[in-house]
Amino acid sequence: MMSSQPGGSGSEKQSWTERRRQKIRAEIERNRRGEYTVPTWVLALALAAIVLAWAALVILA
Repeated sequence: MMSSQPGGSGSEKQSWTERRRQKIRAEIERNRRGEYTVPTWVLALALAAIVLAWAALVILA
């Protein structure tokens, strides 16, 4: 009776952590193979910085 309830929530939590670890391992393996991609938010931030710098140059010049 007691083993079913804690085991159920424990195994569910363990499977979540195991899925998370597997996802991290897969990402590390992809990065080691050279399949690393820059996140979209980083590219958007870089583009915004370039546009703002260009606008500031035009306005202040």
